[in-house]
Amino acid sequence: MQKKPLGKIYVVDPSPLNWLFILFHTMEELVAPDHEGYITPSLASHFEWIDETTLEVSLRQDVVFHNGERFTAVSVARSFSEEQRWFSPHPTGTWMNLPRETTLEIIDDYTVRFLFPLPEGLALGKLRAIHLGNELFWEKLGFGYWKQASGEGRW
Repeated sequence: MQKKPLGKIYVVDPSPLNWLFILFHTMEELVAPDHEGYITPSLASHFEWIDETTLEVSLRQDVVFHNGERFTAVSVARSFSEEQRWFSPHPTGTWMNLPRETTLEIIDDYTVRFLFPLPEGLALGKLRAIHLGNELFWEKLGFGYWKQASGEGRW
């Protein structure tokens, strides 16, 4: 006879980097570094500079979040807009932040364009720091701002 779980398990880790380890085991990004440090597609299938301020990103199709929600351009747009509203989305270094004036256009279900105010040489590396969540994540948890009114800092 299989028993139903009782209660919750709370994990306590005093490491100041704990949030980072949890993040990298629970969320994905558009790009990731390979073993030599080169940026390669992750949830993106391809990326291409259209001009010096426009980066087009094609997304992998048939990707599904753990709750069954499909990963699409809308997922990227929601995550981007949520993270861009923070004063400093990346407490590990503001150099990881995209310029505040950056916008995102949805081209189709599996294509987005990032429009930068000026040429952005670190854009691909900075995309590594845009963590992609599903609607359930943003509506119920959102990096702690349902509890703390901000997603900034340690969550």
